[in-house]
Amino acid sequence: MRILVVGAGAVGGYFGGRLLEARRDVTFLVRHRRAAELAASGLRIHSSAGDVMLSLPPTIQAEDINETFDLILLSCKAFDLTSAIAAFAPAVGSDTVILPILNGMRHVDALVTRFGPAVLGGRCLISATLNEQREIVHLADMHTLNFGELDGRASYRVELIEKQFEGARFDGTSSRQIILEMWEKWMFIATLAGSTCLMRAAIGDIMAAPGGKDFVERLLEECTSIAAAGGFPPRPLALERARELLTTTGSPLAASMLRDVEMKGPIEADHIVGDLLRRAAASSLPAGAIVLLPVVYSSLKAYEAKRQRAISGGMSTH
Repeated sequence: MRILVVGAGAVGGYFGGRLLEARRDVTFLVRHRRAAELAASGLRIHSSAGDVMLSLPPTIQAEDINETFDLILLSCKAFDLTSAIAAFAPAVGSDTVILPILNGMRHVDALVTRFGPAVLGGRCLISATLNEQREIVHLADMHTLNFGELDGRASYRVELIEKQFEGARFDGTSSRQIILEMWEKWMFIATLAGSTCLMRAAIGDIMAAPGGKDFVERLLEECTSIAAAGGFPPRPLALERARELLTTTGSPLAASMLRDVEMKGPIEADHIVGDLLRRAAASSLPAGAIVLLPVVYSSLKAYEAKRQRAISGGMSTH
């Protein structure tokens, strides 16, 4: 199976690197700058599951794609989805399968509109980042990638992908409930990103603040209510696990969106938070049921406006 991994950042680089380490046929679709970095320094992963150094990982640029791939693993940020689709579209053939591992659900509609039944559902659970040397640092033990048909049926192509993932040093398993699992992650990520970005602090710091735990729990409740109104109430175990991670005293846990804010970069405000609010407005939830999430969204959009003004005017964002 020929696999095209779109992006070689923290997430795509990790899962693609693990597959390459397991001697799968992997090529990274990257921009010229990242291709030059990988050619010069290789793809290096630092992880408690085992470090790996891959010299000269195969890369390709969009303008050089002249053949199709069997599997496209899509790991871009949501704000790059449109450009990513344009970049990998020439690699999509009649039998190509597209496995996106973006946050939220809005990307699924865009991908299905463009590529139809080629699209699977996907969810990854991992905390990873790029350090100053542009190496991938795996920050916790979890490195899970779940995938499945959007309608929940079993399929031969899902079985083939699962076999490709066997033997790679991450947990890659198929699911018959992938949409529910994507909602459960969305609920968690929206709460984590919303609270840590609004407070500009990690979970442990928020727990130490007066009213911090109550705020996080109420925000989680709002996100959960939107998921339930959409027909995907989280399972009790998933909800309890989310609550535990989001309220642990002293926890260094923070959303990758907070790192993006601290680096003054673009963020997935509309994809992770805005789309939840859109769905809440279209649901049967009573007026006044969602109070904290709009505050979070306003904060994120204010950051985006300030960042855009700084870019347009050439002024400091400090």
